[in-house]
Amino acid sequence: MAQDRLALMQTFVHIVEAGSLSAAAQQMGATQPTVSRRLQALERSMGLRLLRRSTHSMQLTEDGERCYTRAKELLESWAAFEADLRGARDEPEGTLRVVAPHALGQDLLVAPLAQYIRAFPRVSVDWLLHDRRPDFIAEDIDCAIQVGEVTDPSVVAIKLSEIPRIVVAAPSVVGPALPVHPSELAQWPWLSLRTFYRNDIVLKPLGGGEGSCRIPLRPRLGTDSLYALRSAAVAGLGMCAASAWLLRDDLAQGRLVHLVPDWVPEPLPVYLVYPHARFYPAKLKRFTEVMREAVAGEVGGLWNTGASA
Repeated sequence: MAQDRLALMQTFVHIVEAGSLSAAAQQMGATQPTVSRRLQALERSMGLRLLRRSTHSMQLTEDGERCYTRAKELLESWAAFEADLRGARDEPEGTLRVVAPHALGQDLLVAPLAQYIRAFPRVSVDWLLHDRRPDFIAEDIDCAIQVGEVTDPSVVAIKLSEIPRIVVAAPSVVGPALPVHPSELAQWPWLSLRTFYRNDIVLKPLGGGEGSCRIPLRPRLGTDSLYALRSAAVAGLGMCAASAWLLRDDLAQGRLVHLVPDWVPEPLPVYLVYPHARFYPAKLKRFTEVMREAVAGEVGGLWNTGASA
């Protein structure tokens, strides 16, 4: 009975993703009446109406939407379970859907992503860039790269590295007399990265010495984009605290000046996160392994170098 239910759920998922019974039948190598009977059998067994059908359209009911989401999750877990039993975990396949922050996802993480894709030719990747926390189940997301502490107890969080941050400004903002102590920074205009600091920021001695200095801020510009923050700083709109790796070229070319270099904000942790599950597909396991090694090694080294620029 359980095996029959799985088969019916597979048919239902095919119907939803194909968009019609006829298209699902063609994909499955079955007839449309067979697919229709399987759908009816699933609806009878569950006592729910899953689809509204007319001559020209098909629409999921509210129960159907829930059933589709849970059926996908169940079928993926079952496939991972079978793969583990067969010893096929070294052959990842399918589509991996990953959410990554805009800045990291466009820049530093592309190299390890390319390494993963080249290593596993039977896997394709949906590389989705945004900074909000995803709804893994509703959005069908396998994992996410997250900057900042993880507070959600429903996910597995693997720490990959830390991003050093530094305080910078355009030369036109501070002039020739550079500040020598963080307490002097409050008098200048500031920009804020609203995801991590808004009305104040705390600097600590480089190298982990004792003491800290809290700087109250009245930002002239607040943004949730790291790239916009950097561009505004280069344009001379104010000083900011930003990821050291992103500012390397601007510092080298003199577009920005590193302020109070003996003081730094706390570095930002970077995590790979994904929902708890009984079984994990090989595509996720291998992606986790590649990211842990690449980010902690090559990418982590680049960040650390950038911190002293």
